Formats: sequence, structure tokens, C-alpha cells
Amino acid sequence: MSEKIKRRDFLHGAVTTAAIMATVGTGLVRPRLALADDVQGWPAKAFDAKTLSEALKGAGVPVTVPASSKVHLSVPTIAENGGAVPLSVDVDSPMTADDYIETIYLFVDKNPLPLVSQFNFTPANGKASMQERIKMAKTSSVRVVAKTNKGELLGAVKLVKVTVGGCG
Repeated sequence: MSEKIKRRDFLHGAVTTAAIMATVGTGLVRPRLALADDVQGWPAKAFDAKTLSEALKGAGVPVTVPASSKVHLSVPTIAENGGAVPLSVDVDSPMTADDYIETIYLFVDKNPLPLVSQFNFTPANGKASMQERIKMAKTSSVRVVAKTNKGELLGAVKLVKVTVGGCG
């Protein structure tokens, strides 16, 4: 009985594979390379930038962003391993349809690619908050820029000393 099941499974797989091959062969499915440049609103130039000023410019952020008490950046002062530095950001915002945090950018000044992350929010999120582990090449400032739906920029910066580097 187990032979019949194996045979059925084989035939089912063969028929499925043939159907997929026929679909690809007719041109109904066309494989295409997905590039970040093709995504509307994605700052590909900012993520590819090699310097902080280029990354800020690519993200549409000025070089100086005023520090705000609304932006709470939590990151260790000393990171024993630059390969996994824990970090969290909370931004005080009502998160209503008229007033909310639209984007949070995270930059590490001396990383080979300074723009580390971009998080997009809507009022439906209820809170502008994120956490992650980042890689840091060496001791550097970690910079957070929060952008409101009205275009206001709020910032926070903290220096993190890295004892063992994480980026090559």
C-alpha cells in the first residue's frame, strides 16, 4: 500500500511540474529581477551611499536635524560586539490621521553604508516604535531621524563605543 502512495505522490509531483513548465513556456509567467530602485518611495541611493552626507541627502534629510525630547533612542554606550548592537526607538506622537510619524531613519555615521534602516508608519500603527539589532563597524554616533506627515524632522544622536567590530 505504501508503494501506491509513493507512486501517486510521484505522479502528482510530475503533473504539477509539467503544468508549471508549460505555464513558464507560454510566457504567462516572466521571471524578472527585482531591484530596490524599482520600488516607489524606496531611497535606494540613500542605502547605497558610502558617506553620511550622501546617505542623508539620498533620504531627503538635511545634515543637521534638531534634537527632540520626543525621540527616545535606547542603545548601549559600550557595545562589546559590533555584530549585534541592540537598539530601540520610541517617538512620542499622537499617531492620528492629522499628526503622525511617517518615517524613522537610522544612520550609523562611520559604517561603510551609513543608512542602516528605514521604518514607515501610518496612524493605524498606533505607536511610532521599533527595535532591532544593528551592525557597527567601529565606534560611531548612532543617529535617528523621525519625519512627521507634515515634513517636520525630529532627531536624536548617541555615541556608541564598539570593542569588537561587526562590519567588514
